[in-house]
Amino acid sequence: MALDAWNIHIQRADKLLAELSDDQLLQQVAPGKNRGIYLLGHLTAIHDKMLALLSLGTPRYPELFAAFVDEPDSTKTEIPDIAGLREKWKSTNDLLSTAFKTLTPEDWFKKHEAVNEEDFKKEPHRNRLNLVVNRTNHLSYHYGQMILLKKN
Repeated sequence: MALDAWNIHIQRADKLLAELSDDQLLQQVAPGKNRGIYLLGHLTAIHDKMLALLSLGTPRYPELFAAFVDEPDSTKTEIPDIAGLREKWKSTNDLLSTAFKTLTPEDWFKKHEAVNEEDFKKEPHRNRLNLVVNRTNHLSYHYGQMILLKKN
């Protein structure tokens, strides 16, 4: 069920991103809020980092994390290539989807890499599956923001 929710939210985001023009992605979702391009970069960076957190590989775009997680949108003066960012979004989620299929039910309940063994013993809910549930909620939140770009 958790993976079904992940897949549904990825599909919804993909559909929305296909409908949004590059000009729309350059707009703020609301006055004084993040631009669509920042949210796309942010989500891509978070999903890319999931590879390492789930022990599925090395993040391929670490520069995105610095640009779209560590720094707020308001500090951005350079705009990344939107087509390239769209491709990184797609390739990252395709890679995650393929990697998810390799995990056994037992693998999903192992600790993720952001928690140490001692803390995991006290809090076994800090597992890989819970990380995907958390990231699904994160995607849903930002999808709700990006949908506001459709009116622009």
